[in-house]
This record gives sequence, C-alpha cells and structure tokens, in this order.
Amino acid sequence: MNTLASPFINPVQTQKVALVARDGYRLGALLYRASGTAKGNLIVAGATGVQQRFYRRFAEHAAQQGFNVLTLDYRGIGESKPASLKGFEMAYLDWASQDLAAAVDLFDGQTQPLYWVGHSFGGHAIGLLPNHRALTACYSLGAGAGWSGWMSRAEALKTRLLWTLVLPAIVACKGYMAWSVLGMGDDLPLGVYQAWKRWCRFPHYYFDDPAMAHLQALYADVTTPCVFATSVDDPWAPPRSRDAFAQAYRNAPLTTPDLTPPAGTAPYGHMGYFRDGSQPLWDDILRWLQDH
Repeated sequence: MNTLASPFINPVQTQKVALVARDGYRLGALLYRASGTAKGNLIVAGATGVQQRFYRRFAEHAAQQGFNVLTLDYRGIGESKPASLKGFEMAYLDWASQDLAAAVDLFDGQTQPLYWVGHSFGGHAIGLLPNHRALTACYSLGAGAGWSGWMSRAEALKTRLLWTLVLPAIVACKGYMAWSVLGMGDDLPLGVYQAWKRWCRFPHYYFDDPAMAHLQALYADVTTPCVFATSVDDPWAPPRSRDAFAQAYRNAPLTTPDLTPPAGTAPYGHMGYFRDGSQPLWDDILRWLQDH
C-alpha cells in the first residue's frame, strides 16, 4: 500500500488491485482508501482514450470525503495495454461488459452502497453492464451521442475532418488509432476506432445502428437513479448531444442538468470536470450520490 502526496490535510492511501475482467483479461486498477469509516464504494468509469491517472485528484478528494474509490485502465489503455496495439483484437463495448463489470463484481457482497461516476464513455457504460443492478446511484459527466450534428459548426467541421481524413490515414499507417500523435488522448485499439467512427455517424449513436438494436432493451432495464450532467461549453457533448443519448435510460429516475463553469474559472470543456479547481463540482456530485 502506498501513501500519495496530497494537497489535502490527510494523505490518501492507495493499493494496486489485481482486477481480472470477466473474460480473463488482466487490468491495471488502483483503489483509493477512504479516510475514516467508509460511507460507500465508488467506481470511476473513465472516458475513451483517457488513462485512470487523469482521475487521481478526484479520486483523492472522494477518498478524503469517506469513499473507497476504484479507478482502472480499460484493456488497450494505460496499465492495461499490451506490448503492441498492432494486431490487438477487442470490441469497444468490452470495456463495459467485461472490464467495468469486473469492477462492479469486485464490490459484490459488501454492505456499503456502490456508487458510479462516469466520464463520457463511462456514462454510456451503465446500460451495458450485466450487473448494473448492484449500483446504488450514478452520476455521469460529458456523456453524449458523438454525432457532429449536435456540435457547434466549427467543432463539427473539425470532427468530420478527423474522421474522414486525418484518423483514417493514421490508422492505415499504424494499424491502430494512434491518437497520441495528435495529442488528443491515449492510443486506441483498431476495434475501438472502427466502432466509434461508425456510431458517430448516427444522431443517437449506436441506438440508430440496425446491428445494435438489442441495446435499447438493455438500457430500458436500468432503474438506478442517474444524473447526466454536461457543461454548456462542452464541445463534444453539449446538452443536445447528452439528451440524444440519455433518453435511452427511459426507465431510470433521470436528471439532466446543464453546467456553467463558475465565474472567473476555466471552462469545463470536455475534460475540465476532473481537473484541479473543480472541487465544488466534486462536492456536489458526492452529496448527490449520498442522498440517493
């Protein structure tokens, strides 16, 4: 067990977790131990191409507030990456049905409530979990449908250029989505790139894909209280995009607030929800989870 250097009064203890996905794939994960008596367990489900270390400050903050917090790298990312992504085969939705499902399994049988904080893909994943009924409450940020038509004109143009010109050339050269070349995130396996590109063509993401029609029933099965918050300045998942996706959780008690960065602070954008300086937002999230 390690002790992290922390800006908080008490240091946060962390422990590496040997997390094995439901299909046997070994994942890199980290448990942040609650300070004092634990109020609950919390899983941080990250965004596509974002390593678990990005969520460290939030995880430390939540641990200081009395939550055991688990972060993880999905297969193909960060500490869960193979020696080479070239030739590495996986399906995009394995991150939910195999990797995040194992994170939920890890807390099976514990008496404390199990909470969920999702970022982008982490909000998509709730409806894909085979064990979502174990969750007490979920709060997601920046989860949208991915279709460029929901974005501003400038962002839509940039996104279309990425999907039609830039990324296909990079993938053809590398054999995987070498996103790091553009400084936009961690490199992604070919299977993630192919599915993501396909579903971003549809206004309602994979719900409009005839090959994925079965997902409607999976999402309708979710009855856990959920918040899907997004910032009005989120370029990739503005409120309209969020609404286009979140409507699939039609049987869940659902709240969809639009966030505005406090005056004098940096924009949230798509990544700022978890950057240092967002502690007031984190406190709101943790209070809401406890209330449910």
